[in-house]
Amino acid sequence: MGDTSDLDRQIDQLKRCEVIKESEVKALCAKAREILVEESNVQRVDSPVTVCGDIHGQFYDLKELFKVGGDVPETNYLFMGDFVDRGFYSVETFLLLLALKVRYPDRITLIRGNHESRQITQVYGFYDECLRKYGSITVWRYCTEIFDYLSLSAIIDGKIFCVHGGLSPSIQTLDQIRVIDRKQEVPHDGPMCDLLWSDPEGKNPFFVYNYILLFFRCGNVAAILELNEHLQRDFTIFEAAPQETRGIPSKKPQADYFL
Repeated sequence: MGDTSDLDRQIDQLKRCEVIKESEVKALCAKAREILVEESNVQRVDSPVTVCGDIHGQFYDLKELFKVGGDVPETNYLFMGDFVDRGFYSVETFLLLLALKVRYPDRITLIRGNHESRQITQVYGFYDECLRKYGSITVWRYCTEIFDYLSLSAIIDGKIFCVHGGLSPSIQTLDQIRVIDRKQEVPHDGPMCDLLWSDPEGKNPFFVYNYILLFFRCGNVAAILELNEHLQRDFTIFEAAPQETRGIPSKKPQADYFL
């Protein structure tokens, strides 16, 4: 009971866009690791579910998303990676999603994006943000260790395959994804790299859809895809959170964001 009440308090604190203590981050990440290590590289998700694309530290847009889509656990969510970098509030954003995962493990699924990477976060903001808000990189280390445990993809009702990046020329079956050792930094090439980095609008010609009913890739769009139990789709694009509701830190992060 104590653990649940502490977790609920942390969730409420994070919802106010307030960071939790470093010791609480350590404990939260340890609990999350116990849950995530049991999940598959192709994590099964049941409908109805609301599928969400990149958040990139935009905490107030995440709040708007929950306002539009409903709160956890009433709404079942699948978040498709890129929780951090670029925005001002990557710490609060990722820790809130992680806390919700620990509190309601069957009602929120988190898969890995290409920004859930030690190398990328040292360039595009998350590393600097952790250092600025906590005075050390310890919290960054806790979070990046959790990145290694995030699933690489999800499949909704065994029919809709969801991945942050795209498919790979070296992958012909879902079983080949299931046996990838994901507990590592994102490699520079190979199937794991392709799943997180491939771009259907770029030079990768290997996007084929014949063995699944629907392939869904979420990019940088303020939108949610709602799927009911019959897999009927409702794609909703919503406005960003009003400017007056956003908190803008006095000091701009060091990194410029191009990726």
